[in-house]
Amino acid sequence: IVRLAGLHTLAIKVFPGATNLPLWVAEAYGFLRARGLALDIRDTAGSVEQLTELIAGEHDLVMTLMDNVVAYASGQGEVAAAGDSDLVAVIGSDDGFSRLVVQPDISGLPDLRGRTLSVDAMTTGLAFVLRRLLALNGVEESTVTFVPAGGVLQRWQAMMAGRHAATLLVTPFEFMAEPRGLRVLARGSDAVPRYQGNVIATRRRWAQDNTDRLVAFCAAWLDALDWLFEPANRAAAIDMVCANMPDMARPIAARTCDVFLSPGGFARDGACDPAAVSGVLELRRAYGPAGGVLAGPDAFVDARYVARARELLAG
Repeated sequence: IVRLAGLHTLAIKVFPGATNLPLWVAEAYGFLRARGLALDIRDTAGSVEQLTELIAGEHDLVMTLMDNVVAYASGQGEVAAAGDSDLVAVIGSDDGFSRLVVQPDISGLPDLRGRTLSVDAMTTGLAFVLRRLLALNGVEESTVTFVPAGGVLQRWQAMMAGRHAATLLVTPFEFMAEPRGLRVLARGSDAVPRYQGNVIATRRRWAQDNTDRLVAFCAAWLDALDWLFEPANRAAAIDMVCANMPDMARPIAARTCDVFLSPGGFARDGACDPAAVSGVLELRRAYGPAGGVLAGPDAFVDARYVARARELLAG
């Protein structure tokens, strides 16, 4: 097992929400500390803030959508970013758990014509998934209005306030919206069956300069996943969600863990799925600002760190 001398704090910028559960577990149950690490977990209001600050060197790691990594590494981000934009995903977490949530008066996707839909940012993240969902259901983009509204928490708050007709939310926010009559109309997987959602990403130079720390972090992440998928820990996992999201009722936390810890939930091996990364690239080639000018999946993923962590844990 990788153990580092002393205790080193890694700064990681994340979107608020229960998808951070492996991070919370790794910290609370000592998997990070056992390897000489601690986390400074910082919430972000949106992908622009998160990625530009990573590129500027203000954070060591981010947990973000794979598409955001591709966008900023390829010079296609929502804004120009000053700094080291040689970004790379080192851990694959999930498929994004994206759900199209709509107001109570929307009965089908055609009802979205003439309405306002919110996204994080127009040229990154799940905006392309939403656009593909519309296209597959015959809803022309010219008939809707897109509004950049920030991260999932900000979009959920706007939906709860009735400011937008629909948006893509991430589990458990669709469950938290149900008491207001909002409901799930479709899933991101309906548009893209294989899609790499959340990843842990960093700058390549930082990864090279901090290999031992990054491998230790990957090992702690895998330990946290092993703990989460142990049936005997299910109640404690629900407790962890409630502790970190105090406004969430326990039954919703339980439904959330059911999603995360079922087949199709968190990736047990911490790997980015090449076919799912290809799904991200296919959408960006279709809807991104530079069309088909993109490298292949290997240009945006470095699997060596998590692979090294798996070897150490196995041996």
